[in-house]
Amino acid sequence: MEQFINSNKQVMNNYLFSTNMNIEKLSKSVRNVPDFPIPGIQFKDVTTLFKNPEILKELSDGLYEMYKDKGVTKVVGIESRGFIMGPLLAERLHVGFVPIRKKGKLPAETYEMSYDKEYGKDTIQIHRDALDENDVVVLHDDLLATGGTMIAAVELIKKFCPKKIYVNFLIELEDLKGRAAFDPEIEVESILKYDI
Repeated sequence: MEQFINSNKQVMNNYLFSTNMNIEKLSKSVRNVPDFPIPGIQFKDVTTLFKNPEILKELSDGLYEMYKDKGVTKVVGIESRGFIMGPLLAERLHVGFVPIRKKGKLPAETYEMSYDKEYGKDTIQIHRDALDENDVVVLHDDLLATGGTMIAAVELIKKFCPKKIYVNFLIELEDLKGRAAFDPEIEVESILKYDI
């Protein structure tokens, strides 16, 4: 697994180099909020990335370059910060956007999955008619910590038996080793990496 992780890092480093993303500038634009939402958590606030139009465009361009040749048919975003870059990526790729929401927010029939998160328990849902077996999916959220939310989201997507699932984060907290929780066939990418 460690070799897979290191290999994936090298692929990402080559990607970032080839798209000329200014990682230092992007990293400095993320606000760190200590002890939020509970003591001991170092919260990475991505709203400071989104308020700057140049950085927002750089993120949008970078995500597009990452997935433009992958045959993607749907982008799925996780509530709520996955609803920011997810639709932007979908629009750039000329594909549909599908939300994964917290329990009780979707009006039609759903699949659901419960999971443990960094500071509690939660349940997410997706509409049963959101995807099908012909889809190639990019699953997007803002942050990879322990991986609980995204692993639950991947399990929801697997219910549709899509052709391929790609997983994408803006930020990865490497010390928490969330990447190791994913099956090796799931291609996991993150743009910014922090220790914690």
